[in-house]
Amino acid sequence: MAPSTTSHCEHLTHPSPLTTGLAAVLLVGILVSYLPQHLKILSRRSSEGLSPWWVLLGALSSIAALGNILTLPASRHDIGCCQELGKGECAAALLGVGQIGCQWTCFMFIVMLFLIFFPSTTTTADLSSSVSSLTSSPPPKRRDAVIVASITVLALLFVGITSVALVASDPHHTQAWANFLGTVAGLLAAIQYVPQIWYTYRLGDVKSLSVITMLIQVPGAFLFAFSLWQRVGWDGWSTWAVYVVTGILQGNLLGLAIFYYIRHRRMGKSSAEEVDDDFASVDDEDGTAAGAENADERTTLLNRKRSGNGTGTSRKSLPIANGAHASDGSQRQLSMLYAATPPEHDSDRS
Repeated sequence: MAPSTTSHCEHLTHPSPLTTGLAAVLLVGILVSYLPQHLKILSRRSSEGLSPWWVLLGALSSIAALGNILTLPASRHDIGCCQELGKGECAAALLGVGQIGCQWTCFMFIVMLFLIFFPSTTTTADLSSSVSSLTSSPPPKRRDAVIVASITVLALLFVGITSVALVASDPHHTQAWANFLGTVAGLLAAIQYVPQIWYTYRLGDVKSLSVITMLIQVPGAFLFAFSLWQRVGWDGWSTWAVYVVTGILQGNLLGLAIFYYIRHRRMGKSSAEEVDDDFASVDDEDGTAAGAENADERTTLLNRKRSGNGTGTSRKSLPIANGAHASDGSQRQLSMLYAATPPEHDSDRS
């Protein structure tokens, strides 16, 4: 027999400061952790780098978790207690529901951005990508977006309609359905990051995947598991162990993302140094050519002065000497020009 609302609400009148504070921090942390991911997709105007399987599994997991928390008899009793509790006590009692609701909202926004900014197959390759990302990255397929959108909508309708029907028909016997949704949510959350790890490894780049989001969520997963452990203890290991596994997998993805980030930064610096060396070599060649021209001009002036005091023979030989110097400078400049210009394909020969 389900407890009455009044007896159930008695323990909510004196919430634990530690549990309430930790739950409030987690609620704010969930919201803040997803913002960098949202902003990165919006700034790049592309969801490239996000695995469709990661998006789909995350969407299904969040839908199942929301259905679990809303159909759980204890949660519905907590919601009903707000009629007898004060505003602060009611807010403290609903922090658990708020955490799941915030997580569902944030991830559904990722799903929406993934579909809106789904990369096109005709998009030009990013020059900042590594060689591996240009050769071995899986090309985006429009059908992946269709599959993600279709299954997400169907799951949302199925869980929503079934939950409302069960609560309306027999509100005191929804524990089995809530347990089923909780199990599904935990399993999907545990394996959610496996396809994203493989996808990022093949891509060789993080692209639109936010490293800042993972930096916040990895310790947050273990903190959330600790908060659940405080409530259910070791006997409820199946509840908090899922988030421990999730934190470990997400930590592996974070390490992979940091590795690619550092590697790309080093590749960018080495490329910049090569460009600087190329410009320096061109400047050296230009300086040599300029020096040759200045030398030719000085030689010409000296020859003219000498020819004014010399014989006619020297005057006649002056143009030849000047022409020789001029031809040497011109040949040097032409050789530099042709050396810097790649040979073109002869259309007549082809």
